[in-house]
Amino acid sequence: MLNSNNPKNGVTILIADDDADDRMMISDALRESRLSNNLRFAENGEELMDYLLHRGKYTNAAENPRPGLILLDLNMPKMDGREALKAIKENADLKRIPVVVLTTSKAEEDIYRTYNLGVNSFVTKPVTFDSLVTIVREIGRYWFEIVELPSGGR
Repeated sequence: MLNSNNPKNGVTILIADDDADDRMMISDALRESRLSNNLRFAENGEELMDYLLHRGKYTNAAENPRPGLILLDLNMPKMDGREALKAIKENADLKRIPVVVLTTSKAEEDIYRTYNLGVNSFVTKPVTFDSLVTIVREIGRYWFEIVELPSGGR
């Protein structure tokens, strides 16, 4: 069980996924895993970049805190996850934010390409909710209990 007094629970998790059901399941899995992190959502790569760069409806940085972890789907409209990942890792101000690809893809090409672009982890979404809870729990344990994340400062 994750420690609810962990200061890393204050870290914002940004979930970028175009599927409303997947966003809901991931947030439910985070709650089931006892992760009490602040969650934010983007429905496509353009919205993700707007959030990260405080553009459009995300100009208020206090209301849209810098994420400490991004869960990124690859197959999204407007700007897909691969393009968004490339933009994040090429931006000096954003590149230290850990990005975990959480996608239905099992394509070896996607795995290689995203690691070449600088992804921190590649995880295939499981079929069942219980399996998703297990995976999200392990992602949370790894990123919020085991590793040291860069501070929220730029």
